[in-house]
Amino acid sequence: MRARKKSFLTGYSFTRAWKDGSIIVKMSSVVFGLGCFVRKQFIKGFMLLFAEIAILLFMMKEGMYYLKKLITLGDVEQYKIWNEAKSVYEYVDGDRSLIILLYGIITLAILFCAVILMRISVINAYKAEEYVKNNKRPPSLKDEVYELFDNNLHKTLLFLPISGVLIFTILPLIFMMSMAFTNYSVENSKLVLFDWVGLKNFKNMINFGSGLGKTFWPVLGWTILWAICATFSNYFIGMVLAMFINWKEIRAKKFWRFCFVLTVAIPHFVTLLILRQMLQPEGAVNILLRNMGILQARESLPFFTNTVWARVTVVLINIWVGVPYTLLQVTGILQNIPGELYDSARVDGAGPVTIFRKITLPYMLFVTTPFLITVFAGNVNNFNAIFLTSQGYPRAVESTAGKTDLLITWLYKLTIENQYFDVGAVIGIMTFITLGIASLISFRLSGSYKNEEGFR
Repeated sequence: MRARKKSFLTGYSFTRAWKDGSIIVKMSSVVFGLGCFVRKQFIKGFMLLFAEIAILLFMMKEGMYYLKKLITLGDVEQYKIWNEAKSVYEYVDGDRSLIILLYGIITLAILFCAVILMRISVINAYKAEEYVKNNKRPPSLKDEVYELFDNNLHKTLLFLPISGVLIFTILPLIFMMSMAFTNYSVENSKLVLFDWVGLKNFKNMINFGSGLGKTFWPVLGWTILWAICATFSNYFIGMVLAMFINWKEIRAKKFWRFCFVLTVAIPHFVTLLILRQMLQPEGAVNILLRNMGILQARESLPFFTNTVWARVTVVLINIWVGVPYTLLQVTGILQNIPGELYDSARVDGAGPVTIFRKITLPYMLFVTTPFLITVFAGNVNNFNAIFLTSQGYPRAVESTAGKTDLLITWLYKLTIENQYFDVGAVIGIMTFITLGIASLISFRLSGSYKNEEGFR
């Protein structure tokens, strides 16, 4: 018989409590804390009852209004009336869809908390009832507080982090994701009063023939290409440098490692801004090339004005700022590869290339696959590397995205610069879903996941 799923709160099943509990237990779902009052657990009962009353007062005062408005996101536009006393027109505020959406989601979250409290009330009533049936004294508040710092310490420690994630991460994400199903944008002046549009924005996004789709697919393609190039170029160049520095014939290993560590000490955004200025048409690089006679007067290399040049430039800049981090991480892993593997390979007559292909690379990939997945996800959302260097340029006329724009930088331009909040929310959702699925599948297929015992 399949074991019943137990509540993480008390260890008692809500289903079992509702099925086997008395009428008092069932009534505890309507009057929170009723079972606690009956079993003389007054403090716990008052806490549950107070929470229920607070939720009911909120629902009567504000909650029901916003839940009703959430269906349409408001329908009363701002209007003006004539003030006879002042002889002027006065504007009267109408509905504000953004406020309605925000408070509507908060109301739903409070209702969810009410459901949780209802379950707690029922389970606690059933638990106390079972204690009485077995001729035991129901645990007092002191006993349960003691348990929270003893057997249930994990619940105490996780309460604040989980609450923080729910309030400051999950709720804002739900609010942002909800905008994807509205027409909240500067288009047609839908910034104050907007409506639900269902999947219309998603259809426009993936439609190759729409103006939005013609921009989305090229940006998505470049984002994937950029993430692959940025991830693996840093990885393999950093690995080669680490192997070279770690080579027995190389002297002053500490000095060379110090040089790379020193570059890490400089903040990324400072390095990116300096490189951006150096690569401008009148920047230090072009001026130096003119002085050397490589370029003609007034001639400059199109680092950020030509599509191919711009994309290669941002990849090279990313290599410059990213390789030191990879080198430092890989150095430690290289030093932990068992020397017996190399000795056995040399005895069998394997050369440096074979050793690298058969031993070093498989071992590195085994250990660093989770790291690579993380770096790949980070590069998909690498806002600084693009925005602080090329700023997405070059950009076609009447286009909201440039040739070097990633989905994340395009999202920024759509929302902050152009106020297309609905489209920005769609991009955020699609990026999150695609990246999440790809990362999970990649990790589950990796040797690091399948063989946690160690490298074979």
